[in-house]
Amino acid sequence: MLRAIQLFIALSIVVLSATACGQRSDHSVLPVSGSSGMVAARVKASAVVGAEVLADGGSAVDAAIATGFSLAVTWPSAGNLGGGGFMLIHDASRDEDIAIDYREMAPRLATRDMFLDENGDMNSNRSRFSHLAAGVPGTVSGFGLAHQKYGRLPWKRLLQSAILQAREGIVVSDDLADNLRRRQQRLCREAAACGYFFRHDGTPYAAGDLLVQADLAATLELIAEQGPDAFYKGLIAEKIAAEMKRGGGLVDLPSLAAYKPVVRAVIRGSYRGYEIVTMPPPSSGGVHILQMLNILEHFPVAEMGAGSVDTVHLLAEVMRLAFADRSEHLGDPDYYDVPVSWLTSKQYGEELASTIDMQAARSSEDVAPGVEPVHESDDTTHFSVIDADGNIVSNTYTLNMSYGSGIAVAGAGFLLNNEMDDFAGKFGVPNAYGLLGGDANSLAPGKRPLSSMTPAIVFDNGEPWFATGSPGGSRIITAVLQMIVNVIDHGMNIAEASAVPRMHHQWYPDVLMLESEFSPDTIQVLRQRGHDVKISRRGMGSVQTVGSRDGVFLGATDPRRSGAGAVSPDDIPAH
Repeated sequence: MLRAIQLFIALSIVVLSATACGQRSDHSVLPVSGSSGMVAARVKASAVVGAEVLADGGSAVDAAIATGFSLAVTWPSAGNLGGGGFMLIHDASRDEDIAIDYREMAPRLATRDMFLDENGDMNSNRSRFSHLAAGVPGTVSGFGLAHQKYGRLPWKRLLQSAILQAREGIVVSDDLADNLRRRQQRLCREAAACGYFFRHDGTPYAAGDLLVQADLAATLELIAEQGPDAFYKGLIAEKIAAEMKRGGGLVDLPSLAAYKPVVRAVIRGSYRGYEIVTMPPPSSGGVHILQMLNILEHFPVAEMGAGSVDTVHLLAEVMRLAFADRSEHLGDPDYYDVPVSWLTSKQYGEELASTIDMQAARSSEDVAPGVEPVHESDDTTHFSVIDADGNIVSNTYTLNMSYGSGIAVAGAGFLLNNEMDDFAGKFGVPNAYGLLGGDANSLAPGKRPLSSMTPAIVFDNGEPWFATGSPGGSRIITAVLQMIVNVIDHGMNIAEASAVPRMHHQWYPDVLMLESEFSPDTIQVLRQRGHDVKISRRGMGSVQTVGSRDGVFLGATDPRRSGAGAVSPDDIPAH
């Protein structure tokens, strides 16, 4: 009886805290369940698309590709054809884990100092909102490679629903209407983007309106009929190159034709007996998730309690250390020898743990990136999928900032990324997310910029337990970390772990960000320990999680963003 009362109180706290942060009060703290697989995505209509593919006999990879193409229609601020990302795959039949890196690449004519003005100062407007801001998109090619290796259904089938959504229109949600309205100034700098996402008279769409994207439908049809080559060598490529030429960008036909996604070896770690599989560089998130978990293993996190002063203080200090190392050691492994083994080693985690004072925050000025010992001789969107066979996909992809550069390819219906801002354009100058970088992440032709995207899969006794990931720029890494800690240390189910309040620290700026539902007493004590506490007006991240437990497939979406959904094929009517 006592356990039941405690559980009721705990669940009530989760619901109340979610409401206090401006989150959806109708979101259950219990995961959605099913017997045939699960899809969790930022837009429920796109999760339904993926679940329909599972119901038709598609693999988790098939469903992920269909969900990704659908999000290019339903969630244009981050779902994309003109961006890139990372796909983490567990193939159950082969007991194989692989990482597909379809991150954007710098065009062939890019130069290291291309965003510096005549005085040598960083021109952030050029790196974020001009045609020069676009890297060579990787999404279509990455999806093509994933389908080639793990697809079951025909390629054309995976684009059918997205084509239909674009051609016949989607109903504009409250969330999308608000999102477009807030970005109107940026999107309407260029006629094509303004025409795609606003009415003919330039006024915003209202919730309930129908948004038809005819040019995007035509582009998707070409990709369905001709495969990824249509995007990189065919008519779509010609439209991209023409738009680049018009605006002074560098993504030309040779750069598009040269694009290739990369299959990379996953990186693995362990935390309190569970195996963590995640994305290698040029993701910084995977390395630093493992690094931070290695530090946390030296502290009694479960005893400290979720959301306690000690837990928040500890997490802040751990995050500070990891982000300091990110600034120095992370970049594209094809261009820079990233010391992954050292950064993710248990020994280095123990060394860092010994530097943490549980009673006082360190100043970030006193924290420098670690030095590897000399040897002889880590607005974006995430979706997760699991199928009936136990195959699992954790996918994060992005345009970088919300709606990328705000520049659309005329006649093609999609937006261009502004990922070039993720390079270290000038050492010591932060990017749009306040992140610093050095030589490891310097700009070079063909190079992939460092990313915070962190798809992750947690295994229990060799079986996939749950897959998760999040949008949120630099907050992606810390949102995923807290998701894992909430489940493993604090015993939460995946829905509870998605809903409880979050915090964030990234070394510089030296600020501890808290969501608004932390108590005034907690905030006061954290300030007494030396933290510069700021309250975030918006929720941090939007985790989308699927998993399997005791033969039941589970799914949960983050209540911080309305309109998300977890859908099982069991919920799809026979057709």
